[in-house]
Amino acid sequence: MENKVKISMLNQIYGKLLTKKQYEIIDDYYNNDLSLSEIAENNNITRQAVRDILKKGEKKLFEYEEKLMFMKRMLNQEKRIEKVLAELTKIQKNDSDQEIAQILESIKRELNCLV
Repeated sequence: MENKVKISMLNQIYGKLLTKKQYEIIDDYYNNDLSLSEIAENNNITRQAVRDILKKGEKKLFEYEEKLMFMKRMLNQEKRIEKVLAELTKIQKNDSDQEIAQILESIKRELNCLV
């Protein structure tokens, strides 16, 4: 996953744990696509200060994810749901009762992992 997308997602998940300034600057940079200069001008601070706030905020976001792993669990859950949906599609295409029983058992196992 691209780093910008990852930081944007982490900011959505953990952003409220950052300072208000860190959250807003990360949001402006990664979601609103503002440059360091634009953010600096909007906040009446230097470009270097914006960069420092970004780096500290990013570091905090990665620390939170390392400890809490919400994003990792969410992405794993999405993969499992995609697998279940693929299995359901197989049911529609197959006619054999035994094949359907095996597919349903696989779906049950996957759904049990999500609970």
